[in-house]
Amino acid sequence: MMNSGRLFRLTHLLMVSMFIGLMPYTAFAQSRVFPDFVELAEKQSPSVVNISTVQNGRSKSAANGFPMDPSDPAFEIFRRFFPQPPGGMQQAPENRSLGSGFIISADGYVMTNAHVIDGADEVNVKLLDKREFRARVIGADKRTDVALLKIDANSLPVVRLGDSSQLKPGEWVVAIGSPFGFEHSVTAGIVSAKGRALPQENYVPFIQTDVAINPGNSGGPLFNLRGEVVGINSQIFSRSGGFMGISFAIPIDLAMDIQQQLRTRGRASHGRMGVSIQEVTREMAESFGLPKAGGALVNSIEPNGPAARAGIEPGDVILRFDGKPVTTSSDLPRMVGLMKPGTRATVDLWRKGQMRNVMVTIGEFQDERQAVNGKQAPRSAAEATNNRLGIAVSDLSPEQKQQLRVNTGIMVVDVRPGGRIDLRPGDVILAIAARGETQDIRSVQQFNQLMNMLENRTAGTLLIRRSNVQIFVPIPQGQAGPR
Repeated sequence: MMNSGRLFRLTHLLMVSMFIGLMPYTAFAQSRVFPDFVELAEKQSPSVVNISTVQNGRSKSAANGFPMDPSDPAFEIFRRFFPQPPGGMQQAPENRSLGSGFIISADGYVMTNAHVIDGADEVNVKLLDKREFRARVIGADKRTDVALLKIDANSLPVVRLGDSSQLKPGEWVVAIGSPFGFEHSVTAGIVSAKGRALPQENYVPFIQTDVAINPGNSGGPLFNLRGEVVGINSQIFSRSGGFMGISFAIPIDLAMDIQQQLRTRGRASHGRMGVSIQEVTREMAESFGLPKAGGALVNSIEPNGPAARAGIEPGDVILRFDGKPVTTSSDLPRMVGLMKPGTRATVDLWRKGQMRNVMVTIGEFQDERQAVNGKQAPRSAAEATNNRLGIAVSDLSPEQKQQLRVNTGIMVVDVRPGGRIDLRPGDVILAIAARGETQDIRSVQQFNQLMNMLENRTAGTLLIRRSNVQIFVPIPQGQAGPR
């Protein structure tokens, strides 16, 4: 029979074990307490406004004016945040759309998205206290999707501005806006990522969040837990038109720089280098002799543009711009676009197996760009020569070279089905890069010889011209060399 002393010790040990076992759970539960958004919503809502626009005598499609065919896949991926009117095409004499905004000064300056007020004949701003004002558009910048409005009022509640560069993935953020016209709706989530590049949106390093954003939230503020605006809600990723867990905001640091330009000059200026670039793949990096894939590969240069005057050439890989690393090709347009025209910047680049640096004077991006429409050069199947890449190529005649404005190159006239290289009939192969060296292509015979010299495991890259645009195409390993 167990004595009382031993029973006491066992009971004591059991109680201690239970207490120790509960401690991690209690600490875990305390660490998982959600933040309280009530105070933030009460204090910040008065500085958030509802924006409605009127377009007189114009119809708006079910796509809400988005300038894209609804059958285009990109239409469903990145559609703007205007509520969709029922019944498809609407031929009403007036067209109203809803968005959001926020007050940045007590004397009536309001920020929103450029797409919210795009094409509007009248812009109206409604405050939390139900007062309504006719707004004047100070300026709008479509490239960054930032617009600045002015209403005639004083002593208005204003937002506090934060530092978007200090945001970190996982941090709580709050949106206040008018989704589907439901004014001053509050939603919360976390920062999913920073510096996101979106198709056709090269000038903004977007903040990605999982905050519930819907049509009507456009132009509204994104707050951190200190009640500071860190972004402007701008776009969503959606296949249905509604929220699907991914939304994007313009960093407030960038937006405030744009609004300052709009306030002082009525427009915003963006830097330009005059280059066409593409991503550097692993195979391309190996063929250029780069230690690793990265940077922006220059595939064409604007004649007499800023880059051409600085000595940048097609085939250069830009690795750093103005002292900042260019990790991917999408980094470069943002870096250049946000620089003031006339500024000089250092460009560190990789050329023919060596690092070089040049100084470039940034130009100004013009809204009106001259379109170049080229005609495809005539080709003759009789001149074609089969190649080990699964393509048929032919030499260019003097007339073709004159028409294409090239001195060298060969024409792709046919591509065998099932080939893995991204070439098309009509492409002009200008050069081949391998083992850190680049050679111009002058004839079909020379091209075939160079291809035969490449071993199957040697990475190579072709410089081609397609519809007046130069691009680099990697040669898949295993498709070069003797068979």
